[in-house]
Amino acid sequence: MPLVAVVIALAAAGVVGILAHESLGAFSSSAASPLDTGSLDAAVPLSTALQVRSDEGLPTRVPGSGGRAVGTTDGKVPDGVTIFDDHYAAVTRLDPSLLGALRDAATDAKGDGITLFVNSGWRSRTYQEELFAEAVTKYGSQAQAARWVARPGTSVHEAGKAVDIGGSAADAWLSAHGAAYGLCQIYRNEAWHYELRLRAIDDGCPAIYADPTHDPRMQQ
Repeated sequence: MPLVAVVIALAAAGVVGILAHESLGAFSSSAASPLDTGSLDAAVPLSTALQVRSDEGLPTRVPGSGGRAVGTTDGKVPDGVTIFDDHYAAVTRLDPSLLGALRDAATDAKGDGITLFVNSGWRSRTYQEELFAEAVTKYGSQAQAARWVARPGTSVHEAGKAVDIGGSAADAWLSAHGAAYGLCQIYRNEAWHYELRLRAIDDGCPAIYADPTHDPRMQQ
Protein backbone atom coordinates (compact mmCIF):
# COMPACT_ATOMS: atom_id res chain seq x y z
CA MET A 1 0.00 0.00 0.00
CA PRO A 2 1.42 3.46 -0.85
CA LEU A 3 2.68 5.46 2.13
CA VAL A 4 0.11 8.22 1.57
CA ALA A 5 -2.76 5.70 1.74
CA VAL A 6 -1.42 4.25 5.01
CA VAL A 7 -1.25 7.68 6.61
CA ILE A 8 -4.81 8.50 5.52
CA ALA A 9 -6.14 5.17 6.90
CA LEU A 10 -4.44 5.68 10.28
CA ALA A 11 -5.79 9.21 10.58
CA ALA A 12 -9.32 8.06 9.81
CA ALA A 13 -9.12 5.32 12.48
CA GLY A 14 -7.98 7.87 15.05
CA VAL A 15 -10.91 10.18 14.30
CA VAL A 16 -13.38 7.29 14.70
CA GLY A 17 -11.82 6.33 18.04
CA ILE A 18 -12.02 9.89 19.36
CA LEU A 19 -15.66 10.22 18.31
CA ALA A 20 -16.55 6.90 19.92
CA HIS A 21 -14.82 7.89 23.19
CA GLU A 22 -16.59 11.25 23.31
CA SER A 23 -19.95 9.61 22.61
CA LEU A 24 -19.43 7.09 25.41
CA GLY A 25 -18.33 9.80 27.82
CA ALA A 26 -21.42 11.86 27.05
CA PHE A 27 -23.68 8.85 27.71
CA SER A 28 -21.91 8.05 30.99
CA SER A 29 -22.21 11.58 32.33
CA SER A 30 -25.90 11.98 31.45
CA ALA A 31 -27.34 8.54 32.24
CA ALA A 32 -28.17 7.89 35.90
CA SER A 33 -27.42 4.61 37.62
CA PRO A 34 -30.59 2.73 38.73
CA LEU A 35 -29.59 3.48 42.34
CA ASP A 36 -28.41 7.05 41.79
CA THR A 37 -30.74 8.74 44.30
CA GLY A 38 -29.55 12.18 43.28
CA SER A 39 -31.33 11.84 39.94
CA LEU A 40 -34.69 10.71 41.39
CA ASP A 41 -37.83 12.80 41.04
CA ALA A 42 -38.31 14.54 44.37
CA ALA A 43 -42.00 13.66 44.28
CA VAL A 44 -41.25 9.92 44.35
CA PRO A 45 -40.66 8.43 47.82
CA LEU A 46 -37.16 7.05 48.16
CA SER A 47 -38.43 3.64 49.30
CA THR A 48 -40.51 3.37 46.12
CA ALA A 49 -37.85 4.71 43.78
CA LEU A 50 -35.27 2.20 44.99
CA GLN A 51 -37.44 -0.83 44.28
CA VAL A 52 -36.04 -2.80 41.31
CA ARG A 53 -37.77 -5.65 39.51
CA SER A 54 -36.13 -9.03 39.96
CA ASP A 55 -36.14 -9.59 36.19
CA GLU A 56 -33.69 -6.69 35.88
CA GLY A 57 -31.07 -8.72 37.70
CA LEU A 58 -31.51 -7.19 41.16
CA PRO A 59 -33.73 -8.47 43.98
CA THR A 60 -37.04 -6.79 44.71
CA ARG A 61 -36.96 -4.72 47.88
CA VAL A 62 -39.83 -5.32 50.30
CA PRO A 63 -40.69 -2.17 52.31
CA GLY A 64 -39.77 -2.57 55.94
CA SER A 65 -38.15 -5.97 55.49
CA GLY A 66 -34.57 -4.95 54.76
CA GLY A 67 -34.80 -6.75 51.43
CA ARG A 68 -36.04 -10.02 52.94
CA ALA A 69 -39.45 -11.43 52.09
CA VAL A 70 -41.75 -11.49 55.11
CA GLY A 71 -43.43 -14.87 55.64
CA THR A 72 -45.11 -17.17 58.13
CA THR A 73 -42.03 -17.25 60.36
CA ASP A 74 -42.62 -13.51 60.88
CA GLY A 75 -46.25 -14.05 61.85
CA LYS A 76 -48.06 -13.90 58.52
CA VAL A 77 -50.97 -16.33 58.24
CA PRO A 78 -53.07 -17.55 55.30
CA ASP A 79 -56.85 -17.58 55.43
CA GLY A 80 -58.47 -20.25 57.56
CA VAL A 81 -55.94 -20.50 60.41
CA THR A 82 -57.60 -21.16 63.77
CA ILE A 83 -56.38 -20.64 67.31
CA PHE A 84 -55.64 -24.38 67.50
CA ASP A 85 -53.28 -24.39 64.49
CA ASP A 86 -49.77 -25.11 65.73
CA HIS A 87 -48.16 -24.79 62.30
CA TYR A 88 -47.87 -21.02 62.42
CA ALA A 89 -45.66 -18.77 64.54
CA ALA A 90 -48.50 -16.24 64.78
CA VAL A 91 -50.29 -18.78 67.01
CA THR A 92 -47.50 -20.71 68.73
CA ARG A 93 -45.56 -17.59 69.76
CA LEU A 94 -48.51 -15.98 71.49
CA ASP A 95 -48.12 -15.46 75.22
CA PRO A 96 -49.06 -18.83 76.80
CA SER A 97 -51.69 -17.30 79.08
CA LEU A 98 -53.35 -15.50 76.18
CA LEU A 99 -53.21 -18.60 74.01
CA GLY A 100 -54.75 -20.73 76.75
CA ALA A 101 -57.62 -18.27 77.27
CA LEU A 102 -58.27 -18.09 73.55
CA ARG A 103 -58.38 -21.87 73.21
CA ASP A 104 -60.78 -22.15 76.15
CA ALA A 105 -63.02 -19.55 74.53
CA ALA A 106 -62.74 -21.19 71.12
CA THR A 107 -63.76 -24.57 72.55
CA ASP A 108 -66.93 -23.07 74.02
CA ALA A 109 -67.61 -20.96 70.93
CA LYS A 110 -67.52 -24.09 68.79
CA GLY A 111 -70.54 -25.33 70.76
CA ASP A 112 -72.39 -22.28 69.45
CA GLY A 113 -71.25 -22.99 65.90
CA ILE A 114 -68.59 -20.26 65.98
CA THR A 115 -64.96 -20.70 64.87
CA LEU A 116 -62.28 -18.31 66.09
CA PHE A 117 -60.01 -17.66 63.12
CA VAL A 118 -56.69 -15.86 63.58
CA ASN A 119 -56.02 -13.00 61.18
CA SER A 120 -52.91 -11.96 63.09
CA GLY A 121 -51.22 -12.90 66.34
CA TRP A 122 -47.55 -12.70 67.21
CA ARG A 123 -45.56 -10.59 64.73
CA SER A 124 -41.86 -10.05 64.19
CA ARG A 125 -40.51 -6.51 64.22
CA THR A 126 -39.89 -6.87 60.48
CA TYR A 127 -43.52 -7.74 59.84
CA GLN A 128 -44.70 -4.85 62.00
CA GLU A 129 -42.50 -2.49 60.00
CA GLU A 130 -44.02 -3.77 56.77
CA LEU A 131 -47.58 -3.37 58.05
CA PHE A 132 -46.88 0.16 59.26
CA ALA A 133 -45.30 1.13 55.93
CA GLU A 134 -48.37 -0.20 54.12
CA ALA A 135 -50.64 1.77 56.45
CA VAL A 136 -48.70 4.99 55.79
CA THR A 137 -49.21 4.45 52.06
CA LYS A 138 -52.92 3.74 52.57
CA TYR A 139 -53.75 6.56 54.99
CA GLY A 140 -51.29 9.19 53.77
CA SER A 141 -49.26 9.92 56.89
CA GLN A 142 -47.63 8.25 59.87
CA ALA A 143 -50.05 9.98 62.24
CA GLN A 144 -53.09 8.57 60.46
CA ALA A 145 -51.48 5.16 59.98
CA ALA A 146 -50.85 4.92 63.74
CA ARG A 147 -54.62 4.95 64.34
CA TRP A 148 -54.78 1.50 62.75
CA VAL A 149 -51.32 -0.02 63.02
CA ALA A 150 -49.00 0.50 65.98
CA ARG A 151 -45.60 1.96 65.24
CA PRO A 152 -42.88 -0.71 65.12
CA GLY A 153 -41.40 -1.28 68.55
CA THR A 154 -44.62 -0.38 70.37
CA SER A 155 -47.04 -3.06 69.14
CA VAL A 156 -48.13 -5.64 71.71
CA HIS A 157 -48.36 -8.08 68.80
CA GLU A 158 -44.55 -8.10 68.79
CA ALA A 159 -44.64 -9.40 72.36
CA GLY A 160 -47.28 -12.01 71.51
CA LYS A 161 -49.82 -10.35 73.78
CA ALA A 162 -52.52 -9.52 71.22
CA VAL A 163 -54.55 -11.33 68.61
CA ASP A 164 -56.74 -10.17 65.75
CA ILE A 165 -59.72 -12.50 65.45
CA GLY A 166 -61.18 -13.21 62.02
CA GLY A 167 -64.85 -13.33 61.17
CA SER A 168 -67.61 -10.95 62.24
CA ALA A 169 -69.47 -13.78 63.98
CA ALA A 170 -66.38 -14.59 66.05
CA ASP A 171 -65.88 -10.92 66.92
CA ALA A 172 -69.50 -10.65 68.04
CA TRP A 173 -69.21 -13.83 70.13
CA LEU A 174 -66.07 -12.61 71.89
CA SER A 175 -67.60 -9.19 72.45
CA ALA A 176 -70.45 -10.89 74.32
CA HIS A 177 -68.53 -13.66 76.11
CA GLY A 178 -64.83 -12.73 76.07
CA ALA A 179 -64.71 -11.13 79.52
CA ALA A 180 -65.50 -14.50 81.11
CA TYR A 181 -62.15 -15.72 79.77
CA GLY A 182 -60.29 -12.48 80.44
CA LEU A 183 -60.37 -11.56 76.75
CA CYS A 184 -61.10 -7.90 76.09
CA GLN A 185 -61.46 -5.61 73.11
CA ILE A 186 -58.97 -2.77 73.54
CA TYR A 187 -59.74 -0.31 70.73
CA ARG A 188 -63.12 0.94 69.59
CA ASN A 189 -62.03 1.06 65.95
CA GLU A 190 -60.65 -2.50 66.03
CA ALA A 191 -63.43 -4.90 66.99
CA TRP A 192 -61.11 -7.79 66.09
CA HIS A 193 -58.20 -6.89 68.42
CA TYR A 194 -58.20 -8.76 71.77
CA GLU A 195 -55.82 -8.89 74.69
CA LEU A 196 -55.80 -10.72 78.02
CA ARG A 197 -57.11 -8.85 81.08
CA LEU A 198 -57.52 -11.42 83.86
CA ARG A 199 -59.32 -8.98 86.16
CA ALA A 200 -62.11 -8.88 83.58
CA ILE A 201 -63.22 -12.35 84.70
CA ASP A 202 -64.54 -10.80 87.94
CA ASP A 203 -64.79 -7.09 87.14
CA GLY A 204 -65.56 -6.98 83.44
CA CYS A 205 -63.40 -5.47 80.72
CA PRO A 206 -61.97 -1.96 81.26
CA ALA A 207 -62.99 1.07 79.20
CA ILE A 208 -61.63 0.89 75.67
CA TYR A 209 -59.50 3.41 73.81
CA ALA A 210 -60.84 5.14 70.71
CA ASP A 211 -57.84 3.85 68.73
CA PRO A 212 -54.18 2.92 69.34
CA THR A 213 -53.01 6.53 69.38
CA HIS A 214 -54.89 7.01 72.68
CA ASP A 215 -53.13 4.03 74.28
CA PRO A 216 -50.24 5.17 76.53
CA ARG A 217 -48.30 2.04 75.56
CA MET A 218 -48.15 3.24 71.98
CA GLN A 219 -46.43 6.51 72.85
CA GLN A 220 -42.73 6.89 72.00
